[in-house]
Amino acid sequence: MADNPRAQRLAKQIQQIVATAIEREVKDPRLELVTVTDVRVTGDLHDAKVYYTVRGRTIDEEPNLDAAAEALHRARGQIRKIVGDQLNVRFTPTIAFEHDTVPETSASMEELLNRARARDEETARLRANAKPAGDSNPYKTSGEG
Repeated sequence: MADNPRAQRLAKQIQQIVATAIEREVKDPRLELVTVTDVRVTGDLHDAKVYYTVRGRTIDEEPNLDAAAEALHRARGQIRKIVGDQLNVRFTPTIAFEHDTVPETSASMEELLNRARARDEETARLRANAKPAGDSNPYKTSGEG
């Protein structure tokens, strides 16, 4: 978000309005599983970027991102009208929707961390039974053999 406190407040309001509009007012079944995760408003308050995620109906089902993006694109005007009606600003910001990749990125990072932990545990097990290579005292003094 912008450093502008007014832009931050406006972004929070837009997030609530858009989430409610998608849930209650936009009649498109492709938007049932869409969640608004964040909104960023430019400093001049003219543009708002709405970030969203889509989940599948079941755990194993992949979400249909293309259908959700198309539905949001088609409903963009209606959503902007709803936002404009509920905000008390002179200019209603233009709204752009962008898929939020943070959940997928964090899941892949979590997987990488789990693999690193497993390798650390394996290395610790190997280290417990390890013996040093070569002589037990590699730093011989001049009087020794």
